[in-house]
Amino acid sequence: MTVVEFFGCSFLAFGPPLAMFSLTIAHDPIRIIILIAASFCWLVSLLLSSTVWFAVYTLRDKLVFGLICSVFIQEAFRYLMYRLLRKTERGLQEVTEIARISDYKHILSYVAGLGFGIISGAFSLVNILADSVGPATVGLTSGSNIFIVISAAQSLCMILLHTFWGVIFFNACDLKNYYHIAYVVVSHLFVSGITLLNSQELYAVSLIASYIVMMITCVIAFRVVGGNVASFRKFVTCK
Repeated sequence: MTVVEFFGCSFLAFGPPLAMFSLTIAHDPIRIIILIAASFCWLVSLLLSSTVWFAVYTLRDKLVFGLICSVFIQEAFRYLMYRLLRKTERGLQEVTEIARISDYKHILSYVAGLGFGIISGAFSLVNILADSVGPATVGLTSGSNIFIVISAAQSLCMILLHTFWGVIFFNACDLKNYYHIAYVVVSHLFVSGITLLNSQELYAVSLIASYIVMMITCVIAFRVVGGNVASFRKFVTCK
């Protein structure tokens, strides 16, 4: 049963991102490089967040402090990733096929956002998945028996949110749309903060709220890249 739970939760959390990577990124080496670079940026932001948390020893026991610092540092590195891609944009146009696509900027932001999301989801779930294979079963004598499933669903939500946030944030920086930048930061803070309710086993509240924010963010990202009702209808009907 533990092995079944391991694979089930792994596919739940990383199945859709793996499909996105396989269908939209794997065929282009430049996109793979950008995805790896974005993942590295997120890792550096995590390292810096840990350094700040360790340095401010008086607040080490305050989880909220570490969470807020981590969110702001992640968004700062998202901006650094944006600046890096814009600086290398001309070179990318010369070596990749996305130069022939009119909305290649959105493609780059999508790839960078997915890179942020995949590595974020991996770090948040890898230890839980390692524990899920046994020898004991989570929730058998104490705790919730749905903890691992909820963690996998939450990780999937964060991966998708980082992808959508990347698209919105990059476009907002191009257009100097500070409302969208503020939305990305505030929604990131909200979704991260709402997960603190999991310590009280209020999984339904945190998960529902996170997915509502994800759907709203998805719609905003869809509109940012030029999507509308007509184009969505064509997508659904495969026209």
